[in-house]
Amino acid sequence: MKTAVVGGGAAGFFLAVNLKEIMPDMAVVIFERSHHVLAKVEVSGGGRCNCTNSFASVSDLSQVYPRGHRLLKRLFNNFDYQDAYRWFEEHGVPLVTQEDQCVFPQAQDSHAIIDCFLSLARRYHIEIRKGVHVGSLDQLSDFDDVVVTTGGSPKGEGLRWLAALGHEIEAPVPSLFTFSIADEHLHALQGTVVNDVTAMIAGTKFRATGPLLITHWGVSGPAILKLSSHAARHLAEHQYQASLSVRWLAMQDEEVAALLYEQGVKQPKKQLTTYNPFGLQQRLWMYLLEKALTSRAQIRWAELNKKDVNRLVNVLLNDTYQLAGRAPFKDEFVTCGGISLKAVNPATLESKHVPHLYFAGEVLDIDGVTGGFNFQAAWTTAYTVAQSIAQV
Repeated sequence: MKTAVVGGGAAGFFLAVNLKEIMPDMAVVIFERSHHVLAKVEVSGGGRCNCTNSFASVSDLSQVYPRGHRLLKRLFNNFDYQDAYRWFEEHGVPLVTQEDQCVFPQAQDSHAIIDCFLSLARRYHIEIRKGVHVGSLDQLSDFDDVVVTTGGSPKGEGLRWLAALGHEIEAPVPSLFTFSIADEHLHALQGTVVNDVTAMIAGTKFRATGPLLITHWGVSGPAILKLSSHAARHLAEHQYQASLSVRWLAMQDEEVAALLYEQGVKQPKKQLTTYNPFGLQQRLWMYLLEKALTSRAQIRWAELNKKDVNRLVNVLLNDTYQLAGRAPFKDEFVTCGGISLKAVNPATLESKHVPHLYFAGEVLDIDGVTGGFNFQAAWTTAYTVAQSIAQV
């Protein structure tokens, strides 16, 4: 029995190793188009590899998987984040869970994961053929089973041969990307991080909460990355032209207004520019003051009138920016879209069109927000396929 794993990557290596552990006599060959294996794992999580999440703050999978949550809910019954955590620790990779529930190797180095996979590949005699492009099943005619784990295909060219076999394709578009905003005054605040921000696409239900990072091209950080994931298709359809609304404070309008009025009593002689009651970084406070009050930004707290308060409340809780597209470089790590889930058996992930052809990982129309969720989808789908092949 021989199985070809087309694409390698995190899902491919995880699948190959598990398949060999279930079926030691199975011959497994990984076909990697690149000459550098597991490159995406190496750079993920800032080089630390956020390999899964505790899911402690997740009450519904749709919160973290904009696409594929129903299928994953089913597959998690067989292999979930707890199983993945246990798997890595049992295979010599101690893990640690951060306060934000992201899970990393204890070594804080993605090579802990890479070395684990490569070591197991050697132990189980898994053949790795680098620099090989597979674009047809005819190339793999001597294999009993074929698993495609090629990851996302932003331009769709990697999916054409699969579409030709009859598979429905969900158009691939970027996900998990940062926003470009043409505002030089905002750019001057680069490096500023604000926690517990809510970012929204105006006129839609798309919103996300978390830390926001101001960059020299616009905005980034978990709140923006999560928002881009949920709104990926909407933004693509609108050519990444949309209005972004930012709620800088986790407070209600009335609370903010009351606190502003209160300063007129407590700090009547102080200028607004010298003190802010919200704990915002001074550079950001100055920027928001000038945006809301323009020439009146230099007034004293006692001079603050009702119109000023309303303008400040609006900027603090409904600050708006016009998006000028995605970030000016290819920083997205995830692609939304791929093989339609309608094209696979939901229990085995085998193609409904071609027997003994399976899919795992990001090549499927499954993607998650930042925080280790995409790797978890890779582990779960790969394990599912390994078991499916073993049970045939």
